Amino acid sequence: MNDIFNKIRQLFSRGDMSAKFIYVNVGVFLVIRLTMVILTLFRVKGVYFPGYLQMPSSPMLLLYRPWTVFTYMFLHVDFLHLLFNMLWLYWFGRIFLLFFNARQLGGVYISGGIAGAALFLAAYNLFPYFLHETGAGFLMGASASVMAIVFAVSFYQKNYEINLLLIGRIKLIYLAVATLLIDLLSITSTNAGGHIAHLGGALFGILFASRLRMGKDMTVSVNRWIDKIVNLKKRRKRNKHMKVAYKRPETDMEYNARKRDEMQTLDAILEKLKRSGYNSLSANEKKILFDAGKK
Repeated sequence: MNDIFNKIRQLFSRGDMSAKFIYVNVGVFLVIRLTMVILTLFRVKGVYFPGYLQMPSSPMLLLYRPWTVFTYMFLHVDFLHLLFNMLWLYWFGRIFLLFFNARQLGGVYISGGIAGAALFLAAYNLFPYFLHETGAGFLMGASASVMAIVFAVSFYQKNYEINLLLIGRIKLIYLAVATLLIDLLSITSTNAGGHIAHLGGALFGILFASRLRMGKDMTVSVNRWIDKIVNLKKRRKRNKHMKVAYKRPETDMEYNARKRDEMQTLDAILEKLKRSGYNSLSANEKKILFDAGKK
């Protein structure tokens, strides 16, 4: 079992940033699904714990679950939902890394997810069409984050072309715009929250690209925030294993006594060495002799 976990850890550390996000999403999915299977087998009813990771459309409920602004963008309970999001993340993440670095991809993923969550929350509480669903709307999935990555690279490199099955070569920006139109036309569908979040992520991706052309990287602040959290965790872990002890300085009498004991021990070792040879010394005696020779 340890070999399996070590192998997974090695794959995670060797993968690029898009691969790391894929591993995290797949890992969360497996944990969620396995837990749901176990609860079902034991007939535990009335507990839908993924709801505590989904972002609610109710501002009051969000106050009690603020972590969902971040957890929702890594949460999938349906395999096809996960599959399509991860395929998009894999394809466009690799294209993104042709023009940007890994930290920027991570920043766009997180920031795009937050932007999608913000637009989802605003829409469900401002538009009369959604008011009857304010307390029942929930958001989950990496779609908003993925859309941010797609639109960031599409609007930064507008002439970049890709090959699509049955269509041939097409500029990436045309695919992005078509996706944007589909989401706009679907904001009153049964998955309205998801399409609204897509739009939020897409808008952040466009803003990121335009601001970067002006020399302003919008991912710097979120990456600094992430670095602080990571460094804080490392510091706590290091302090947890660090033993701090206060050692009182020796008095002259204590120092002289210690030196006298050391000399007596060394004299006894030298006498043994003279009498029986080096091989007769124990490992500790050899170490003491070696240390004395360096002084």
